[in-house]
Formats: sequence, structure tokens, C-alpha cells
Amino acid sequence: MSNFLAIATVTATLQRILQTAVQLDVPGANVTTVRPDAAAGGTPEVGVNIYLYQATPNPAWRNADLRNRRPKGELIKQAQAGLDLYYLFTFYGNEVELEPQRLLGSTVRTLVDQPTLTAEMIQETIQHPSFTFLQDSTLAEQVDRVTIVPSFLSTDDLSKIWSVFFQSPYMLSFACQGGAVLIEGDKPSGRALPVRSRQFYATGNQPAIDRVMSQAGGNQPISLESNLLIRGRQLTAEVSREQLEAEYQRAQQLRTRLQTDILGNPPLRRWQPQIQIGEAKLLPHVVNDTEIRLTLSQVQPAERQLLRAGVQSLQILYPLVRSFTDIPSEPIDPNSFELGQHISTNALPFVLCPSVLGEVRIGRCEREGDQIVMAELEVTTDVMIGTRQRVFLLLNQRASEKPAVYIFAAQRRNQEATTVTFVIREVKAGDYLVRLQIDGAESLLEVEAEQYVRPRIDLR
Repeated sequence: MSNFLAIATVTATLQRILQTAVQLDVPGANVTTVRPDAAAGGTPEVGVNIYLYQATPNPAWRNADLRNRRPKGELIKQAQAGLDLYYLFTFYGNEVELEPQRLLGSTVRTLVDQPTLTAEMIQETIQHPSFTFLQDSTLAEQVDRVTIVPSFLSTDDLSKIWSVFFQSPYMLSFACQGGAVLIEGDKPSGRALPVRSRQFYATGNQPAIDRVMSQAGGNQPISLESNLLIRGRQLTAEVSREQLEAEYQRAQQLRTRLQTDILGNPPLRRWQPQIQIGEAKLLPHVVNDTEIRLTLSQVQPAERQLLRAGVQSLQILYPLVRSFTDIPSEPIDPNSFELGQHISTNALPFVLCPSVLGEVRIGRCEREGDQIVMAELEVTTDVMIGTRQRVFLLLNQRASEKPAVYIFAAQRRNQEATTVTFVIREVKAGDYLVRLQIDGAESLLEVEAEQYVRPRIDLR
């Protein structure tokens, strides 16, 4: 999602990339972003003017934000809006030398060559000295990229658009549509406590993995303290280290040419499995033909740093070996193996939930009556949080009547860390349960006497 500067960032990016192109094709040409009205002024003598004349809801995203409020108006999730932007390009210059038409051709060629506003293009615009007012723009973090496509305008449509410009003669024009721009709301919302049990799991297809679950149960959440069960078929290796070593010793004892020919070239066989979760490559602790067990709490620290909360893809990798000398000395990297040197199962998704560690640290805090006007909270979790992961703080008041609920987004991060900072505002004083939500995966709450009790924070 993007913040309120997204629309202006799209316009500024178009202005920057067009300025680079047209000044090479038509020397002295400038690109402006003013109203194409003679009374307003500001349009170039030779150049292109970009004017945003309309913004409409994007059809694909119109229904993505339904039911974001309860019947009484309270937010239940972060609001968003998807917009399509409509631009009118006008071209100015010496008509005798056909400068407007040359500028039109240069503009169309540039948009055809660069129809998508990439994150690099947007970052260059934000960092440009001319656009310091866009430094806080988050358009580059939007997952769906903004694309620019030509729009068809009939003569009647052009007449209607130009009729709104007071005393402005018609100039050579070209229309484009940019979308979708996704703008996220800033108003904090609340979320109810999680369901205690779920009867849902994902099953995979043939040939190997059927199910990924916690040893505590199929409907239990998975965290870094869980024992992971991977169930399927033919999960064991086809050959053991002892077998390969025995074959190697036998081959060393066979010296004659006849005996070597009889031995022949051994076939490729599946070696011991390795579990890949995201970028982490882990060695299982128990393996049999229908089940693999992995104790996440015993994962090596270096691999633990690579695990991320949220929906993760799990796959089993098998190196292919012929003899004892082919046994890999370290976990394999499937990206470095040539075709035919390893095989892998189908991939199945699972949700890795974070856990809140220790006490939530309260930084500077300002109070006014029964309200917390502003406070900074630092929350530490057991998983590394990436710079592009979406992190929210969920607060649920421990009160018997009308408990308050809040959601706050984390501060922007420049590097990966296990501690994240939140700025909370206008929070009712009280005792709150604390949860983290990272890419949709929520941290777990401790239960005692059939009630959620920890982690918690006292904001009074």
C-alpha cells in the first residue's frame, strides 16, 4: 500500500522520465505539470504539460475493501482505496517546425518503452532535489506496480475536457491512464481476540508431501517453539551413508579390469532429505517413509535468522548421489545445482507465527486525563523482521465491559531486526493484551484458567 503522497509521486515520476527524453529529441523542451489554461500561465513555450484531470476508483480493487467497518462504523481492518489516474498531455512549440508533433512522438515512445513505474524509477524521483516534498512517499513499497497505458478520447470527449479551461485554445493533446494506485488509510482500527481452535489445514498434491502441521495438532499454530510434522509418501532416502561407504570400500578392493567392468557405474540415488523453508535450509531430526519431524527450537542460529513470520513455503530437497564421494558435506543450495543433481518434492504453504519476547518497553509517554495522547512502544519477537514486511501492533483491553481495541502500524525500518517500534495515539488508559501481526501471522497469547493472560502491557 501507499500513503497520501502516491498520486503526486506518479505525476512527478512521469514528469522526470519525460523531461529526460524530450529534451534530447527537441532541444530546449521542458515538461510542466500545471493547468493547461492560458489564464493560469506556466505552460512551456516549447515542451509538454502533464495535467491530472480525473481520478476514479479502480474496478479491480473496488470490492477489495468491502466490510472494513462494523455496522456502528468502527474499523475492523485497515482501510484502502484503489485509484486510476487520468492524465492529459498537451504539446507546445513552433507549429511550422512541427515541434508539438515531434514532442507527441517522443512522449508516446517514452511511455511505450517504460510503461511500468518501477521501484527504482520511483526512488530516483523521491531522491531528486526538485521533489524534496515527496521524501515520505511509500509508492515504491506498493506491491502492484503502477502502469501507464494510452486512453482513447473521441472528439466529443476532448471537447468536454477542454471546455472546462477558461479562454484556453485547444492544443495538440494525448491522454493516458495510470493505475492502480493503492492508498491506505491512517485511522487506527481494532481486531477481536483470535479463535481458540480452528479445523482447517491445507493438503498437497502428489507425489511427496501431503500435509504440514504442528505436532500439537492439525489446528494448532506453528511457532519457533513447535515440533513440525511433514507427512507424505516415500520421504526417506534411497541409500544410507553405511551402504555408500560399504560400496566404496568394495570398489577399492576390486583391482582387476574384469572386476571393475562387473561392478559397473552405480545409478543415481536419492540422498538424505533437507527441508527448505523460505531461504533457510534445515536438516530434519526424525525421518521415516511417511513422516519427517523437525524441532524448530533446535534449528542452528544462522538458519534461524533466515526464517520469517507469515506464510512460508516448505519443500523437501534430495541430492542425487552415485557413490560415497558424492555425499555433500553441507546443506545443498538448489540454485547452484545443475539439472539432474537433485530432486525436490511439491511445495506446501504454512503460517509461521511470531512470539513476543519479554516485556513490552514503553518509551516516552504523554497522558491527558484517561487518554494516552502519545507513546512509543518497543516490541521484541523471536523471528527476524524484514524491512518490507508489514507489521502491526494489536491491543485488546482487559476489561469486562466495552473493552477498547486498537491496531497500529510499525514505524518504517531501514534494516532487519527482531525489535520493532510503534507510535500509539489516543489510547484509552488500561491493561492491554499485546499481539504482533507480521504479514498476516499473529503472535500467540498465553492461556491460564481459560483466559488470555500474556503478553500484556499496563498503559495507565
